[in-house]
Amino acid sequence: MPPAADVVRARARLLDELRLEGIRDARVLDAVGRVPREAFVRPEDRGRAYDNHALPIAAGQTISQPYVVALMTELLELRGGERVLEVGTGSGYQAAVLAALVRDVYSIEIEPTLADTARQRLQRLGIGNVQVRTGDGFFGWPEAAPFDAVIITATAPRVPERLVEQLKPDGRLVMPLDEGYQQTLIRARKRPDGLAIERVAGVLFVPMVGAVRRPTP
Repeated sequence: MPPAADVVRARARLLDELRLEGIRDARVLDAVGRVPREAFVRPEDRGRAYDNHALPIAAGQTISQPYVVALMTELLELRGGERVLEVGTGSGYQAAVLAALVRDVYSIEIEPTLADTARQRLQRLGIGNVQVRTGDGFFGWPEAAPFDAVIITATAPRVPERLVEQLKPDGRLVMPLDEGYQQTLIRARKRPDGLAIERVAGVLFVPMVGAVRRPTP
């Protein structure tokens, strides 16, 4: 584990970098600054925990770049009382950042080992407002719906219909969309007449697996 003083300096540098890259929401920056990213990476990567890069974790997955975590969180427009669904728990880092900002986080991970490890890690850190379930995030968490916001941390070829159904009116869904020639981070807002989709930036995520890869009936 890096010395405490080094961690403090590394966090401060990261927050300065996020501000320079355009993150403006003070609550998001505060959450990123408070969540110990070194607790979510492999032991051999702890010295790089506050570098603004994605890092490998178990099961061939990655912990997302801090800028992307901050950007996706900012796009959700969270104010403090929300209930949020996350698809793709991974290491649990994004869920921990969300937990610092909202009332409840429901996180689904298709890989059982990752789900178990993330659940234990979040409990060990005393983060009590995150529930982690093993399952296919394509189907969401219907008994906990509706949600104020949904975040998907893996790329998919379409917006999963079940997740839109589980959003409240005017709810926001943020995800990387696989458009064939590139991945695009989008924000979709649920309107009475359908989804209003905003394309935000090019990104690179691991693919979402499971039912979302099946053809639409």
